[in-house]
Amino acid sequence: MVGEIELLLTKLSEAGVRYVVVGGVAVVLHGHLRATADLDLVIGLDQPNVDAALRTLEDLGFHPRAPVPLHAFSDANERQRWIDEKNLQVFSLWHPTMPGFEIDIFVESPLPFDDVYRRASRAKIGSAEVPIAAIDDLISMKRTAGRPRDVEDIDVLLRLKEKNERN
Repeated sequence: MVGEIELLLTKLSEAGVRYVVVGGVAVVLHGHLRATADLDLVIGLDQPNVDAALRTLEDLGFHPRAPVPLHAFSDANERQRWIDEKNLQVFSLWHPTMPGFEIDIFVESPLPFDDVYRRASRAKIGSAEVPIAAIDDLISMKRTAGRPRDVEDIDVLLRLKEKNERN
């Protein structure tokens, strides 16, 4: 899965997509090895950025988990309807050759995107400089989600933050 994630993030970066890696992969990239079967992304929801992201994902062969066209995500009114009527938080994508792996794109940014993007750290993954949500932003997002795995991640992230502050 590592190679697929690297390829995906490289292609998004090459397409000029403004995105930030969040969730379990971000926890791993901050230095805590743990298993995760999906890649969580927050993307800038301005139209040109969404269109570039969707073109890239489509070119790579990803399909929506929900029975909707991929490009339905580009319609801000449709995203809002999903939030209002279905309480949808993420738009999940799957790939026919990668069973068990999903990409989850937030249908609205859990924090102001420009702030999250500006505070993100950058890691070299393949040929791309990949933006990874700052530890404080990850903690905030995980507190909001509040699932048992998020609580565990918060403890790890607080320890990583303390270690980083000491160094």
